[in-house]
Amino acid sequence: MSSLYSGPAGAAPSSLTIPMMSLREVVMFPRSIVPLFVGREASIKAIENALTRYDKKIFLVTQKNPEKEKPEGEDLYTMGTVSKILQLLRLPDGTIKVLFEGLYRARWDNKPDSLATNDEYLLATVQAVEEDEREDSSSRALVRAVQESLESYAKVNKKLAQETVMALSSVSLPGRLADSVMPHLKVDFAKKQEVLEEPDPITRLEEVYRLLETEIEISSLEKKIKGRVKHQMEQNQKDYYLNEQLKAIHKEMGREDDPVAEAEELEAAMKAKSMPEEAREKGLREIKKLKQIPSSSAEYTVVRNYVDWILDLPWNEVKETAIDIEKARTILNEDHYGLDKPKERILEHLAVQSLVEKMRGPILCFVGPPGVGKTSLAKSIARATDRPFVRLSLGGVRDEAEIRGHRRTYVGALPGKIIQSLKRVKYNNPVFILDEIDKMSMDFRGDPSAALLEVLDPEQNYAFGDHYLDLDYDLSKIFFITTANTLHSIPLPLQDRMEIIQLPGYLETEKKQIAESFLLPKQIERHGLKTENLTLPEESLLEVIRRYTREAGVRNLERELATICRKAARTLVEKNDREMLIEVGADKLHEFLGVPKHRYGEKEEKPLVGVVNGLAYTELGGDLLMVEVSIMPGTGKVETTGKLGDVMQESAKAAFSYVRSRSDLFGLRKDFYKDIDIHVHVPEGAIPKDGPSAGITLCTAIVSALLNRPVRDDLAMTGEITLRGRVLPIGGLRQKLLAAHRGQIKTVLIPRDNEKDLEDVPAEIKRDLELIPVENMDEVLRRALLTTEGERPIFCDLDDMVPLASTLAKGEPEEQGQMH
Repeated sequence: MSSLYSGPAGAAPSSLTIPMMSLREVVMFPRSIVPLFVGREASIKAIENALTRYDKKIFLVTQKNPEKEKPEGEDLYTMGTVSKILQLLRLPDGTIKVLFEGLYRARWDNKPDSLATNDEYLLATVQAVEEDEREDSSSRALVRAVQESLESYAKVNKKLAQETVMALSSVSLPGRLADSVMPHLKVDFAKKQEVLEEPDPITRLEEVYRLLETEIEISSLEKKIKGRVKHQMEQNQKDYYLNEQLKAIHKEMGREDDPVAEAEELEAAMKAKSMPEEAREKGLREIKKLKQIPSSSAEYTVVRNYVDWILDLPWNEVKETAIDIEKARTILNEDHYGLDKPKERILEHLAVQSLVEKMRGPILCFVGPPGVGKTSLAKSIARATDRPFVRLSLGGVRDEAEIRGHRRTYVGALPGKIIQSLKRVKYNNPVFILDEIDKMSMDFRGDPSAALLEVLDPEQNYAFGDHYLDLDYDLSKIFFITTANTLHSIPLPLQDRMEIIQLPGYLETEKKQIAESFLLPKQIERHGLKTENLTLPEESLLEVIRRYTREAGVRNLERELATICRKAARTLVEKNDREMLIEVGADKLHEFLGVPKHRYGEKEEKPLVGVVNGLAYTELGGDLLMVEVSIMPGTGKVETTGKLGDVMQESAKAAFSYVRSRSDLFGLRKDFYKDIDIHVHVPEGAIPKDGPSAGITLCTAIVSALLNRPVRDDLAMTGEITLRGRVLPIGGLRQKLLAAHRGQIKTVLIPRDNEKDLEDVPAEIKRDLELIPVENMDEVLRRALLTTEGERPIFCDLDDMVPLASTLAKGEPEEQGQMH
């Protein structure tokens, strides 16, 4: 600590050779007394020699680099202070405490001949620096300003004694005042060195005044900061004390849960959880609000539930997936027979994912009849990709809030089903199946299919907005899979966001393979049987497939096999023989399954007039659609029955208009329709039927009835018709051909524009069916209508043909089904 020295400095010789001691981060000023601890060996020897040989005088100069242990000439400043050793005290650890008094400024020229080494300490030849002290009005004003600032500094810096301030107030010379004030300022040693080296006393005092004002401002700010921190610490201590009292009160009252402690635990969990900063900040704000709400308030529960939802969601929790293409292929083949296209798509996705670090989850849509394995395929995908599996059924969902959630203003508000499912699975990258997406509906509460647009859009779902959370949630890592029975009930914008993969149904051979490899072993195990207890020969299995089920999938087939297993289990228990073998032959199926439910093959047993086999595509897959037309005397009406939709009714009208436009070619009078009524009927009237694929079927049936010509019973057809007789393409060709194959049809007429779709048809179907592409109605009629022996084909020469419409007009009705 330095103190003021106001006595005379004594005469300063122009040149002097004395010991030199370097200082670390300390600058010695003239007319100041400074105590220093000295520990370096060279410095101690310099002090000892100064006491004994140099009249206690020593040259103190500051090091440029304080870290250097043995500084040399270039490491020292050239300006220092010649000082006098007032007192020396040796300490037990070998160091000494020395009290120095600064006498006057001196400079050494940093030349080799100005510095010498004697007994391991430095001797320097220094030159005294003369000072030009002067007093005038400006210097006195500056001195007075410094003294006033010094008083202000003493108020904020308690280390500056009042006696020192009073002593400094008596100094009137600028240079002397600057040297006396500078040791008391907390500034860097380099700045002090600059002041020491300043030769002009006025300039030196101005710099000291500037530093003094800066120190006053810093000290004032420091005082304010300390006061604020002290107040905060006192407040924290007060809060801690009150919280401890509150805990004690809750404990005495038998309340185990402390709301304050709960809020603090929630706050700690919120800070520790991995989540987006936006969600964390929102959660912390809600927790802060929670602290201010009484726990008995209804709002407390609302806020607490919201905070729990934020904490429970897997914002960044991702299940590590091990991508192995061969393993995935093995799993998919083990779980499902066939379904080559979906399997290829899954393997492609896994291959791409193994090449890129981050890939937005694909959105697949499996479309097919019930029982073809859409949901079970999604489960296999989850197992093959080593992801969690989540299933959400959308059947009957009609409220948009089921997808987006309710706003927190409603009582009992919750997030949407998407967010709820992620909370349950605890990972943010599951295989997420949205089942029955085609069975959603809409009402006054909104359209849930519109809400799904954001969920299933890869360009938007990275920032999905749930109404309850009111935060952006990233759904892009999820592997979304949707399922549907038909596409026509899915809005087109929603279809546009998904990759459609058709699962048309199974062939008879595929059903047999699935039953033998998957269904029957599973049912045997579920019913407590062993493979040695029950055998189902191949002919029995085919009989079950043909006569007890009629479906595109295998769900009903599995039910029938379960029935056989139940009856077998009952037999084992009744006979108390767990080792007996039950063989269910084709002759025993009636005993196990009852009367056959279906006739194998839907086609008629013989060609009939006005009866045509059509092909339809329904939610249950492909199906044979029988069309019947009857002609009767009347007034020209066309009646349609069989619960036909608008599209099929329009197709019937278009077909009849085509027939009227070509009446001369068919050998009919131009006004033949005025004397007859035409009745178009599609059996199974309780089942609604609609779609643009029955035009040529209706037209063929009408022509057959009008011309009294039978239609081939082993032929089926599908296609739409124009007024000019052109055949238009249709959809669902593979499903329709499967139905024709099941119905023992031999020949199928298809639109020529659908030839490209034959690539997706199994080779077995193309081998067993004769597929004939047609472009216009003339080709259809040539292929479909039968002629008697010796009769010319249609459209060759119709003069000798006796149309049914003509005979009816003359009052001679013909029985349908007889050939002319």
